[in-house]
Amino acid sequence: MSFGGSSSLASGAKRPFEYGRTHVVRPKGTHKATIVWLHGLGDNGASWSQLLETLPLPNIKWICPTAPSRPVSVFGGFPSTAWFDVADLSEDAPDDIEGIDASAAHVANLLSTEPADIKLGVGGFSMGAATALYSATCFAHGKYGNGKPFPVNLSLAVGLSGWLPCARFVLFL
Repeated sequence: MSFGGSSSLASGAKRPFEYGRTHVVRPKGTHKATIVWLHGLGDNGASWSQLLETLPLPNIKWICPTAPSRPVSVFGGFPSTAWFDVADLSEDAPDDIEGIDASAAHVANLLSTEPADIKLGVGGFSMGAATALYSATCFAHGKYGNGKPFPVNLSLAVGLSGWLPCARFVLFL
């Protein structure tokens, strides 16, 4: 199942981000958990939803959104689906706090309508893992990088081949 894109602003973001199609893999058994799974740079939610549908995890609902298409600095400004802008993969690279906060807010928004009695989680691959780990950090600190409250209680976070963006910054949240 898929839904059209939506516009989302992180709490306090200055520009809207147009998210692509969101794909949902419904649980085949009793719904016990919902995980928002985030793709990597240049990918989309459809490819991951097809893979996640094959996993023997019948009690999990998977929500696979597609990141906005935006200019990506590491690609010389060429547009690509990306959860936030990245200039360089190094500790000294500038951080796109506005972009990563907007994506973390999108994750929280997707989870906010889930039933109260199920576990909520976030995970991803590569840049999606970075966004998932940042979202989990916002949950642990109770707020986004911009200081607004993080509204969802996460029970799990998974990051495959990722990193924690804004690591210098989140140490001081």
